[in-house]
Amino acid sequence: MQRATTKTSTRSPFVPRILVVYYSRTGGTRRLAREVARGVDSCRGAEALLRTVPPVTTEVAGRADAVPDDGPPYATLEELGDCDGLLLGSPTRFGNMAAPLKHFLDGSSALWLSGALAGKPAGVFTSTASLHGGQESTCLSMMLPLLHHGMLIAGLPYSEPQLTSTRSGGTPYGASHWAGSEGREADQDELALAHALGARVADIAVRLGGRA
Repeated sequence: MQRATTKTSTRSPFVPRILVVYYSRTGGTRRLAREVARGVDSCRGAEALLRTVPPVTTEVAGRADAVPDDGPPYATLEELGDCDGLLLGSPTRFGNMAAPLKHFLDGSSALWLSGALAGKPAGVFTSTASLHGGQESTCLSMMLPLLHHGMLIAGLPYSEPQLTSTRSGGTPYGASHWAGSEGREADQDELALAHALGARVADIAVRLGGRA
């Protein structure tokens, strides 16, 4: 009697790529974005793709080949559509996300029509000059287009101890940093929460396993 043979799958394991997109002018949001990306990379089976967006100027807006002077490259809509999870970061502008990040999202209509982002996890983070300068409303403003895309919004649960110990940034709506008028560096609580947010979105993407 012939013994049945077991076929070995040649499929490579699913490695979710989490796109971390931010805009930063003075460095506060950039520092937070790097820690968010470290949080993503700390999740076994996930990898972060760190990207920024250009300032809104006629010079840059009309150049698809424009590159930043330093730091990560500019995000593309192709990268946005191909990601398995998304983390958005912006400084606060009158309690709202900054125009460059909104400009990038406003160009994603084709992805909305195709449902490319539906069912994928997402989170948000921000940096503000004043302690009560709209951290939570800025986080909420970034969530709105993601909800329209059908993404699964992940906040920070109170099981993260830094949410109750922080005396600076940190909200259940997303990671945040209080930069102050002097541009203070992110403290350990703020960095821990940024790291936790990245890890949480990555973990959700791993658990979904590319089913979105």
